[in-house]
Amino acid sequence: MKDIILKKFEEVFGDSKDAKVYFAPGRVNLIGEHTDYNGGHVFPCALTIGTYGVARKRTDNKLRFYSMNFEHLGVIESSLEDLVPAKEADWTNYPKGVMWAFGEKGMKVPFGMDLLLNGNIPNGSGLSSSASVEVLTGYILRDFFGFDVTNQDLALIGQYSENHFNKVNCGIMDQFAIAMGKKDNAIFLDTADLSYEYAPIVLKGAKIVIACSNKKRGLGDSKYNERRSECETALAELQQVVKIKTLGDLDEATFEKFAAIIKSDVRRKRAKHAVYENQRTIRAVEALKANDVVEFGKLMNASHVSLRDDYEVTGIELDTLVEEAWKIDGVIGSRMTGAGFGGCTVSIVKDEAIDTFIDKVGAAYKEKIGYAADFYVVEIGDGPAAL
Repeated sequence: MKDIILKKFEEVFGDSKDAKVYFAPGRVNLIGEHTDYNGGHVFPCALTIGTYGVARKRTDNKLRFYSMNFEHLGVIESSLEDLVPAKEADWTNYPKGVMWAFGEKGMKVPFGMDLLLNGNIPNGSGLSSSASVEVLTGYILRDFFGFDVTNQDLALIGQYSENHFNKVNCGIMDQFAIAMGKKDNAIFLDTADLSYEYAPIVLKGAKIVIACSNKKRGLGDSKYNERRSECETALAELQQVVKIKTLGDLDEATFEKFAAIIKSDVRRKRAKHAVYENQRTIRAVEALKANDVVEFGKLMNASHVSLRDDYEVTGIELDTLVEEAWKIDGVIGSRMTGAGFGGCTVSIVKDEAIDTFIDKVGAAYKEKIGYAADFYVVEIGDGPAAL
């Protein structure tokens, strides 16, 4: 990949003198969905697929961007004087947002750059191609200009840029999982205080398979922000009768005791998912530590049911992928992952069942939905790096 992108950089920008190559992973969340902005736990891991970048420092303020994933857009030019979000800037709003966010945090970017990207994460798949670009950009800025920031800071700056520059109200999970990734480990993260621990993922005789629905979705124009506000309102209602900072502070029994204070049935269902999913995530990590992969799989399945029935973010595409997966012998667990409304599912599948899984789920999906899904057998990798 390094040679391919350097060659392309030369084609696009004339030569590759002084250019450096970088990588930031994508991520998948094994369990703990829509909990990260509700003060709950998540359990994501970085993947060995992600975003490759070639970057070269300039001596002026000019920014030149090129993506091999959007070649029809050609070179998109901008400058450090023009760090404002714009529709015509397209994907470059993500790296520009990070440059802006560094400036907001007192680290003004002194010079422009030429930046070429090539991602092998499917766009709009829900595997965090945008957060991968954000962390990659932050990593490059630190490397170029010596900014005193940790990888955890890179995650927070990425989230800040997405919230305030790109106006997507995302939680911290995606950027954190990418910036803090560790090979063969998932990250058990408490989003309330950013305390975390690495948990080894030892799947004897099984692998993680991602099924991409190929239904495109955009976070900003999906119902993501609506779900967030429903949970915030439910939290405010609960806070009238119980002393909590977030929905993640409640266990199931306490929630059921006070749930009637939530005036709308819809908001009650949303809050129930946030509470129960958080507890499921805690139990899932305990199961994994005890080498009980079967229990982990059951909790993945229960997570999907809750996302389908209480949080209502799945849709026919993701439900078809998961419900077909559940029919296959050798599938330990399967659920939607990411924000929902399209995107991907994550399944743990026994080695001997992977081919059958891909064939049967793929055929049933195409027949029902009318177009094909893509399947990826993935591995858990490290965080960002210079190559």
